[in-house]
Amino acid sequence: MELGSGLKVWCLLDSVDDDEVGAEDGLPSPSSLGGAAEYGAHLPLADLGATPSLASLKTYARAADALGYTYLCANDHLLFSRPWLDGPTALAAVIEESGSMQLATTVSLPVLRGPVPLPKTLGALDVLSSGRLVVAVGPGSSARDYAAVGVPFGERWRRFDEVLAALRALLRSDPDGVDGEFYRTRGVLLEPSPVRAGGPPVWVASWGSPAGLRRVAASGDGWLASAYNTTPARFRVGLEDLSALSRRSGGLSDPIPNALATTWLYVTESSRGAEQMITDVLAPMLGRDADLIRALELPIGPAEVCAERLTRYSRAGVQRTFLWPLGDDLRQLELFREQVAPLIDTDR
Repeated sequence: MELGSGLKVWCLLDSVDDDEVGAEDGLPSPSSLGGAAEYGAHLPLADLGATPSLASLKTYARAADALGYTYLCANDHLLFSRPWLDGPTALAAVIEESGSMQLATTVSLPVLRGPVPLPKTLGALDVLSSGRLVVAVGPGSSARDYAAVGVPFGERWRRFDEVLAALRALLRSDPDGVDGEFYRTRGVLLEPSPVRAGGPPVWVASWGSPAGLRRVAASGDGWLASAYNTTPARFRVGLEDLSALSRRSGGLSDPIPNALATTWLYVTESSRGAEQMITDVLAPMLGRDADLIRALELPIGPAEVCAERLTRYSRAGVQRTFLWPLGDDLRQLELFREQVAPLIDTDR
């Protein structure tokens, strides 16, 4: 199925599946930021030293649109290591300032938020943005989140597979819904319906695990990968595996629509500044060893280094990259546009 056949719904699978370890119409044209690639900007919802405000988010959205970014993205956490502003609420707050950008939830959590409340929220976002919403959903990987809402963490994959079908049906106004083990939405219609007719193509995202890619091939219209959970080499292998799965199932057609989300960004000529972003910001926030983060191909460092890393992703087949500045947000959006994007080789 082609990417642009209506409202886009992406699903991010935030952790390794238990089974793996034994347990459109109106799409924006290619970004003016450089080449045939498209770039998005994550709303800075996490408190990385400054609490987000309505004024700062509106200024950020206006700047991203003016600089030629084609997606404005919002991640979603209930509980996190840092204070985190609610994603869907933040997107609603900046609709007017977002201009012509697509609004992307990267990701929302239907198992935690509920199979009917979340589609109701997403439908409102799509209507209020005149059909510019891009939906990404996933089960989430936080046991604390599940404990907070009283849902057993061990049920997340079974629940997610079921809620995914329910969410798709509700967003395309399908009264058949689902009648499953956990959710029953048969006969439920949410109005007003999303602006674009035909229901949402569903992007299923995965860190690249076999089970995750099987979900993409079985239930998705594209793949959303996570920049801090993959590398260009792993992404290429995943894309090849997904292409093979899709050919066998008769699902997605080549080239597989895809995007790379949560691509932490910090352009600096200071090696000390780049290192501080890894050791003082990312490592404690993500709860990961700094050496593991250094091994990733994140665009942190001099412009040439950032461009080289994103070029490797482009050559691996990445079509869209969603960037998240780690500080000095507006200046980082400008530096990427002025110094990094022109150096990225988007020829595959």
